[in-house]
Amino acid sequence: MLAEQILSGDRRALAKAITLVESTRVDHGEQAVDLLEELMPHTGKSIRLGISGAPGVGKSTFIESLGNYLTEQGHQVAVLAVDPTSAVSGGSILGDKTRMETLSVNPNAFVRPSPAGRTLGGVTRRTRESLLLCEAAGYDVILVETVGVGQSETAVSDMTDMFLLLLSPGGGDDLQGIKRGIMELADLVLVNKADGDLASLAKQTVSDYRAALHFMQARTPSWTTQVNTCSALNNEGVESTWATVQEFKEALIQSGELDSLRAKQARAWMWAETAESLIADLKSHSSIKALVPELERAVLAGELPAIVAAQRLIKHYKSAE
Repeated sequence: MLAEQILSGDRRALAKAITLVESTRVDHGEQAVDLLEELMPHTGKSIRLGISGAPGVGKSTFIESLGNYLTEQGHQVAVLAVDPTSAVSGGSILGDKTRMETLSVNPNAFVRPSPAGRTLGGVTRRTRESLLLCEAAGYDVILVETVGVGQSETAVSDMTDMFLLLLSPGGGDDLQGIKRGIMELADLVLVNKADGDLASLAKQTVSDYRAALHFMQARTPSWTTQVNTCSALNNEGVESTWATVQEFKEALIQSGELDSLRAKQARAWMWAETAESLIADLKSHSSIKALVPELERAVLAGELPAIVAAQRLIKHYKSAE
């Protein structure tokens, strides 16, 4: 029933399904697996964009500007916005949906903020599943906005087709602040806020990054990373950005890299989920639970190296099976 509602484009059903896959309850997990298996044949037809950048660079404003433009062009847009997590409540701190006021009420868009929790890489543990659910619901453009907290923003590249990095005008200072890892993953670099007094500085920043990228290897052989300016606040550069996204997708389709990329992502997803499941099973094992307190005490007291404690846990787990 839920699968049929999602396939018909029912937004409420989609929201319910995402809540289901994000749930930590065992029975919900089983239902989510069955749902995803049923919907899998209806996925894979969207363009998946990962969007990252430091806090304050204007990610939400850019996504809202791009999203509204795309819906005007007839696209169905889904935004999976990953927010920093409160250490107290476990919920989202920023609430991206409240910062995308027009897009969140757009009938051709779906905006879903989710707390990152303890997952590194700027995404939630269930972002991949949420992405597939959105595709099954008919959304042909999926935008994944990462937390935007710095160097761990690389996991999003393992689940999207194109990785877009937003920067603020700043030239050399920004160049020192961005680490090589995230720059090597970027397929498109956009210097935002290229308006008013910052317009000339934005152009200089573009020149700096174009020069820097000459010394870095592109993520895909058929595409050279581009660096451009935009002003999300004034809706400038949005149309040309989408044109670049289409050029990128066409280049990967022609070279056959898009299918290969998605296949590698599916394999990475399988092993990531396998690791998560094994750890969860290990922690819930009755004999392991009895052993953990003593090992943790020894590690905290400096009596036992962490690697030795981990090996003992695994050895005990294997012998208990």
